[in-house]
Amino acid sequence: MSRVSPKVLALLAALTLVWGTNWPLFRVALAELPVFTFRSIVLVSAIASLGLIVRLRGESFAVPKGKWPALIGAAAMNIFIWNIATSLAVLYIPSGHASVLAYTMPLWVALIGFAVFGQRLTGRLMAAIAIGAIAVLALMAPNFRSYEQAPLGLFWGLFAGLCWAIGTFIVKRTAWPGMGLSLTFWQLVISLPPIFAGMLILDGLPTRWPSPLVLAVTLYNGAIPMALGTATWFALVKLLPAQVAALSSITIPIVAIVSGVLIFDEPLSLLQAAAIASTVLSLWLALVPGRQAAPPSTDR
Repeated sequence: MSRVSPKVLALLAALTLVWGTNWPLFRVALAELPVFTFRSIVLVSAIASLGLIVRLRGESFAVPKGKWPALIGAAAMNIFIWNIATSLAVLYIPSGHASVLAYTMPLWVALIGFAVFGQRLTGRLMAAIAIGAIAVLALMAPNFRSYEQAPLGLFWGLFAGLCWAIGTFIVKRTAWPGMGLSLTFWQLVISLPPIFAGMLILDGLPTRWPSPLVLAVTLYNGAIPMALGTATWFALVKLLPAQVAALSSITIPIVAIVSGVLIFDEPLSLLQAAAIASTVLSLWLALVPGRQAAPPSTDR
């Protein structure tokens, strides 16, 4: 595996900060807004923000011929199911715990890649995945009792991670000629109608405005983590092997837990601290090539 460029590391750091600090904000918004209403507002904000950026950059909104089925599948896995499943998980278990479950995605990616696509796992990457799995289990262990009391939170968190892994493979294994930010834009647009329909059927039309804080949090969630964060993620998926891109996301629940400590004064145990250290080691193994690594390919 070739050395990861500073540009990719910068994108990864920015995404980790934006997505990690966003998880505690879910609790703030969902205290006043039903799930589908919250996600509908988030998607409208994201579509408006990203559509404006695409227009200002002069990029094309055109979808290449024959790519609509893959685009719809990616939208369903990456945006529609992910957003609903994670929101439901946060309703049943604390946001930091839900993020740990949702970010089991790297483990699903490794399993799907090996079982379905016959992808080879190097010893270094297998060690990184194993250590990452141990870190996830360490983060989950103190909360097994709460999971027993809220099995739906456990289910929705893990289901979100599985669907995100499937969506990652769809994006990674499909050629998207001429599509930059529009790849994210169209996934957001495709996901809006079913989520909006869910709002009308399950939540009903809002009868009052949310508080200024909740409205600001919701609009921010759409413009920054959803629009720009998702676009950054798809850029990383294109730049890195699927397993490495997936493993890189494992730092995000760490940031989510630390954010929960700072915002909601949640305790940070020694076990969680050890999990953070394990995560750092896991990322180092995945992103830093060994001494015998092959030289960088010439087509990148």
